[in-house]
Amino acid sequence: MDTREKVMDALRRVMHPELERDLVELGMIQEVIAQDSQVTVVLALPFIEVPIKEDLVRAAQEAAQTVDPKLRVRVRPVEMSQRERAAFMARSQPGEAGPASSANDITNVVAVLSGKGGVGKSSVAALLAAALRRRGKRVGVLDADITGPSIPMMFGLHKQPVTSPLGLLPVETRTGIKVMSINLLLASSDQAVIWRGPLISNVIKQFWKDVVWGKLDVLVVDLPPGTSDASLTVMQSIPLSGVILVTSPQDLAGMVVRKAAQMVEKLGAPIIGLVENMSYVTCPECGTEIEVFGPSRAMQTASRVGVPLLARLPLDAELACRCDAGEVEAYETPLFEAIVEPVLNQATDDIRKVVQNERR
Repeated sequence: MDTREKVMDALRRVMHPELERDLVELGMIQEVIAQDSQVTVVLALPFIEVPIKEDLVRAAQEAAQTVDPKLRVRVRPVEMSQRERAAFMARSQPGEAGPASSANDITNVVAVLSGKGGVGKSSVAALLAAALRRRGKRVGVLDADITGPSIPMMFGLHKQPVTSPLGLLPVETRTGIKVMSINLLLASSDQAVIWRGPLISNVIKQFWKDVVWGKLDVLVVDLPPGTSDASLTVMQSIPLSGVILVTSPQDLAGMVVRKAAQMVEKLGAPIIGLVENMSYVTCPECGTEIEVFGPSRAMQTASRVGVPLLARLPLDAELACRCDAGEVEAYETPLFEAIVEPVLNQATDDIRKVVQNERR
């Protein structure tokens, strides 16, 4: 057994003081580098300034030192990525993973988030799922907007999910997109969900771990507007490949989406880009673009957030009619290709990083 393996074994005896599980099992030992008499332990923390940081560093250093008193041991704390943090949160809550987890193989998760309501976030999420499906991808939609679910209506879904021995089976759309939403579980689609934050958060976690999604290339998560408990739950418990921000031309919407972007950045999830929805109306007579909500601020907002502007989408009566009729999959626009490509590129980059990490 070489020095690295001996150090790893020693670190398996270091218990997290709050979770009563060892650091290796929790995925907190990102790397152990042994070179001659020098050992570097890379200790991954959910947030770099956790209160017990110094205690964990000291415990890891003392454990590694027991392998050989002559070793020069250095423990380097780093902050977990959003995906690593989500996996850590899952490991730190033993017994919560449902049997569906063993059947699920989800390659990428993309969340769609807006600062405020009414900017067309859910329609962007639905259109993204439909566009990915047209590309031949296996796609699911997790409707995390528990108090304002609109995804089932857009796809024309009304039947309740079926329960299997592994868990809930999502309802499939006409083209094969798998959907799970609280509205599919209610007696009536008009029934209000009047729940407090913790209950909403638990339902979102169940949609992630107790639904039999199967093998998906992309799971699109339609987040509720703002930076509430529900959005935090997704950020902290679901490994995201990226986030798409949705805004509208009004400066108020831009201000609020910048707040949402700050939340995403603080929690370490990559932002794929910004979409400005309802940016203009195209005159049916002359083709002129009329900015009914005022001049576009998309470029300024994207620049201030420091992310690419993916697209400016128009107000389109056909889209509204398609969504009301449950036919969002039948709506196609070349403008949406500008959104699909970065999502697929982000997914490819994310897979490449995972492979590289595994090789290390």
